[in-house]
Amino acid sequence: MKIERVISPGGIEAWLVHSDANPLIAMRFAFRGGSTQDPKGKEGLAYFISAMMDEGAGELGAVAFQEREQALAMRMDFDTSRDVMLGNVQTLTANKDEVFDLVRLALTKPRFDKDAVERVRAQILAGLKFDENDPGTVASLAWDRLAFQDHPYGRPIKGTMASISAIAPDDLAGYVDRVFARDKLVISVVGDIDAATLGKALDHIFGDLPLQSALTPVAEANPPLGPTSEIIEMDVPQSVAQFGHRGIARKDEDFIPAYVLNYIIGGGGFSSRLMEEVREKRGLAYSVHSNLFPFQHGAVFIGNVATKNEAVGQSLDVIASELRRVADQGPTEEEFADAKSYLTGAYALRFESSSSIANQLLWIQIEDLGIDYAARRNELVEAVTLDDIKRVAKRLIEADRLITTIVGKPVAAKSQAAPG
Repeated sequence: MKIERVISPGGIEAWLVHSDANPLIAMRFAFRGGSTQDPKGKEGLAYFISAMMDEGAGELGAVAFQEREQALAMRMDFDTSRDVMLGNVQTLTANKDEVFDLVRLALTKPRFDKDAVERVRAQILAGLKFDENDPGTVASLAWDRLAFQDHPYGRPIKGTMASISAIAPDDLAGYVDRVFARDKLVISVVGDIDAATLGKALDHIFGDLPLQSALTPVAEANPPLGPTSEIIEMDVPQSVAQFGHRGIARKDEDFIPAYVLNYIIGGGGFSSRLMEEVREKRGLAYSVHSNLFPFQHGAVFIGNVATKNEAVGQSLDVIASELRRVADQGPTEEEFADAKSYLTGAYALRFESSSSIANQLLWIQIEDLGIDYAARRNELVEAVTLDDIKRVAKRLIEADRLITTIVGKPVAAKSQAAPG
């Protein structure tokens, strides 16, 4: 896979993988900022924006804009995370000029008409109402609040009923003006377009955006260590628990060993330690897993388990015991070899389609890993030693200092405050 760095005549950069095997183009782009740029009291603003980007632009109202999308057989959607606002465009090569025109309109002249705003607001509020009764969502939101406290990461990405209700069209326009700018833009393109054509298209689509963003500075998050736990009662037959603590940053030299370690602990599905101990040996839960989340301003290690109310306490005890054992002893040679074999072998599956390749290249740029990272990644995994894993396990895992949230009607589980 050849990745070209394309610089447009106007100075806009994108990474391109040119392939004319199919008459398709996939473009992914992101503006750094995300939900961290939501003002207090207007939580969910970025999420609201992501749902509004095909609701009219320029002279086209919402219906006309969406009819034009359908006529062009294109796909354009937006999403937001804590750190970035993401855009996704897919088009037939034959329609690229008209599609790029429409994307340019959406980014530079969004309308935010009142009727469209109110319709989307109603949809978001309905979704939030549904989330209030979803134990996994409630546990996750509560965990973020305990772990990140007053930091923007502690606020709900989708907002609250009150904050979404408070957002006005001027708030939406103000976010776009502050965040959609060229200095915080990264782009990846895969498919049937050459570098020269892409260069001109980049200037056409993104050239009218402001050169400089006006982002609100975001402090580094430093999640406190527990033990801290919170129980939120919900009348459901099965409780959901989320547990974890601070993690390891993406650019930290120990991240790749930590990534391999997490696969062994809870990231490897049925082959993971937690699945073996909690489900296979004891039948306490259908699933249990863990993951590393290296956010831009603070990394965390998080796990989840869902089990019947009577088994929550035992499940969490088994999880803590297993985490303690991994931290003390590390994995076995067999676990280590199997993890590296899977992680290197499965990496190619992330590059199966134009859109998946574009997505991988986008996140490599967002995380500033270098244009050669895809070629180097398996070498980095192969270079990890068992001694590295054991050392990082002692550094990462704090089994007695977990932050835990439980939603349901757990039996024999107690809320616990952090030591003063």
